[in-house]
Amino acid sequence: MHRAAVLALLRVHATGPLDAHEAAMTAATIQFVEEHADCLLRSCLTGHLTGSAWIVSPDRKWTLLTHHQKLDKWLQLGGHADGDPDLRAVALREAREESGLTRLRSLSLAPFDVDRHWIPERKNEPAHWHHDLRFMIEADPEEALVVSSESKDLAWVEVARVTNLNPAESMARMVRKTGK
Repeated sequence: MHRAAVLALLRVHATGPLDAHEAAMTAATIQFVEEHADCLLRSCLTGHLTGSAWIVSPDRKWTLLTHHQKLDKWLQLGGHADGDPDLRAVALREAREESGLTRLRSLSLAPFDVDRHWIPERKNEPAHWHHDLRFMIEADPEEALVVSSESKDLAWVEVARVTNLNPAESMARMVRKTGK
């Protein structure tokens, strides 16, 4: 499995202006990718790579969140790489599938954020890490949304109010970065 492109993205991201927590998660993700040839597959039971879309309005005042069905939390849209080393393409695909939006525009080839978070055990799946490369994607808030089976709901939320729905540091960090 080809991991060179993912490692290149992560190494460039690691040189950026990151807070200490994101820098540590980026370093841990680089180490994980180096050590696990199967890092892009769900069959890597200790963890795997995911691609997420931080979908924003053109004025950067709104973001689209999903009320995640399984995790019961408001989150950015995204999902498993399932073997695809182009995590920006993964983020765009998941954004389309989970929202019904068709007019999406990636704002950079580089990740906007990198996060590493623990996914609790479920009946057919052991607890594991998601190493998440997050990309900023622009969309039109006027375009109709379609709630997928993976969501309880979708909503455009004022960026300044995201942490009212989900106060997790990973969400707060994306909010802080959006204003820059």
